[in-house]
Amino acid sequence: MRRKRKTNPRIDKLIEDLKRIARESSAPIWKDIAKRLEKPRKNYAEVNLSKINRYSDANDMILVPGKVLSAGAIDKPVTVAALGFSKKAYEKISEHGKCVSIEELMENNPKGSGVKIIV
Repeated sequence: MRRKRKTNPRIDKLIEDLKRIARESSAPIWKDIAKRLEKPRKNYAEVNLSKINRYSDANDMILVPGKVLSAGAIDKPVTVAALGFSKKAYEKISEHGKCVSIEELMENNPKGSGVKIIV
């Protein structure tokens, strides 16, 4: 069965790039993220900062296949990659760590080593 195209061209291209990078670098993490993003949008992860703070250590790379919301606080320097960030979440993370897109994380770390997925 053929995969239906997403209406958002950014997500459609991201899925293709994730699958390509997974094949080229033999990194199953990117294939897993692509499968999660192929599902309907209502199933995307919505993660609060409190959950990221609870399940991460200092200097971790966190990947959220969805949106990061601002409930809670973060007190560790972490790098968070996500499909989207709320304004408040972006501000709170930027105080201690760094916010990047999934595309940037994929380019900088094609093997996907040291990346934690939080859903």
